Amino acid sequence: TGDGNRTYLARPDLTVEAWDNVADKRVARVKASAATASAIAVAGERVFVAALDGSVAVRSLALESEAAFKTPVATAIAAVKGMLCHCSICHSITAVEPCGICSDPHRDRTLICVVEEPQNVTSVEKTREFRGVYHVLMGALSPLHGVGPDDLKIKGLLARVGEGQVDEVIIATNPTVEGEATALYVADRVASFGVPVTRIGYGMPIGGDLEYVDPITVR
Repeated sequence: TGDGNRTYLARPDLTVEAWDNVADKRVARVKASAATASAIAVAGERVFVAALDGSVAVRSLALESEAAFKTPVATAIAAVKGMLCHCSICHSITAVEPCGICSDPHRDRTLICVVEEPQNVTSVEKTREFRGVYHVLMGALSPLHGVGPDDLKIKGLLARVGEGQVDEVIIATNPTVEGEATALYVADRVASFGVPVTRIGYGMPIGGDLEYVDPITVR
């Protein structure tokens, strides 16, 4: 393709014979070598390929480049999807069974942090402070959306607590209406085992302004 006085050729076997003005656009008349036996003209995003038999094929640079990009990306996504699964213990996303955290012998299994989604595990891990294990609920209670206790991984959590090896459960659900309702429900169920339940702390973010903080956070 070309713009002004500059010419870009994607193939070494092409040579520009001349520039023409067609419909107020600069069109390059490009000649291919004898090996390809065709002539190519590029006009904007369209490519005109004229073969020796007189046939003319019109191609789109944008569509062809887009298809060439999408195919390997789609293949890579499908391959990754086939490799990933949910950990049978904590329900986080993993490529091995069980996940690296659950199988780590240096983790404190007496301390369980309960989160809503798998990506929340990454957020807590970034602090480099928590050395316990996790339990992912795969959502939050939401009666308006038809999500009840049986739709979450609460039974698995109670089974882990019921083994008698858990000393504390930290609930780290999001500070939303659904998150708070989930936290209250989980706390009530876990408390029946006599295991202490704590809630992740609230506070002002670094760089925040007290003027814009809600009363609940300040309290």
